[in-house]
Amino acid sequence: MNRTVKIIGSGALLLAAMQFFPRDHNQGKAPAGKTMAEVIQVPSNAQVILKRSCYDCHSDHTNYPWYAQLQPVRYILDGHIRRGKDELNFDEFGDYAARRQRSRIRAIGESLEEGAMPLGSYTMIHRDAILTKEDKATLLNWAKETSSTLP
Repeated sequence: MNRTVKIIGSGALLLAAMQFFPRDHNQGKAPAGKTMAEVIQVPSNAQVILKRSCYDCHSDHTNYPWYAQLQPVRYILDGHIRRGKDELNFDEFGDYAARRQRSRIRAIGESLEEGAMPLGSYTMIHRDAILTKEDKATLLNWAKETSSTLP
């Protein structure tokens, strides 16, 4: 019994101490003229879907849920966001070379076809980010048309 209390107490102290670790804040301002919507043609219906289901991890502005203030949850979320932005950052799309822009648009289509995005761990909590068949079709059509028209 005494050992169990020590283990639980140590765990609680560790969790309390973790709350003081610095947190990243993905709240940057998108540079003018660099966002995907400013660089290439994104229909408004596709843009709404992208913002709802993709922008939290793939842009410089994340709408953090309340539980993101708690460590180690915040640490895990920040890792997902960093990796997501490394793959595709909608706010820095204009800085990408034309080849990378085409590649990222194709990757959006491939991720949709494979059902890889949005992540299941994200949609489990953010139910509004789940893509309907119509949402997927809209984004797939846009991605195919756009990737074939980019230079």
